[in-house]
Amino acid sequence: QVQLVESGGGSVQAGESLRLSCAASGLTFSDNAMAWFRQAPGKNRECVAVISWNSVYTEYLQSVKGRFTISRDNEKDTVFLQMTDLKPEDTAVYFCASGRTPSRSARYPYWGQGTQVTVSS
Repeated sequence: QVQLVESGGGSVQAGESLRLSCAASGLTFSDNAMAWFRQAPGKNRECVAVISWNSVYTEYLQSVKGRFTISRDNEKDTVFLQMTDLKPEDTAVYFCASGRTPSRSARYPYWGQGTQVTVSS
């Protein structure tokens, strides 16, 4: 059974940083692309960042480029999202997901339960 468990969310002020983690189990982590999505109230879910199995390829939502960094540790079966210079519009529930293709438009069959990020101005 595949499990993805996010952690690291919280409430911060604009301009501050957070680091999200997602621990995976029940799959061969190093074979899979990983992604971070977010969904704000009343808005569609959007893909924030993706990373290939070997970390060679990453892709970001335009609005987070230069502020967010996705990384992974295949020894620890964990993917991270370092978020800096957070803005109120980054407020959302953040989900990690796992799939075969490192693309923001790909389908991801496995999902975590999400972690809330709230940024106040």
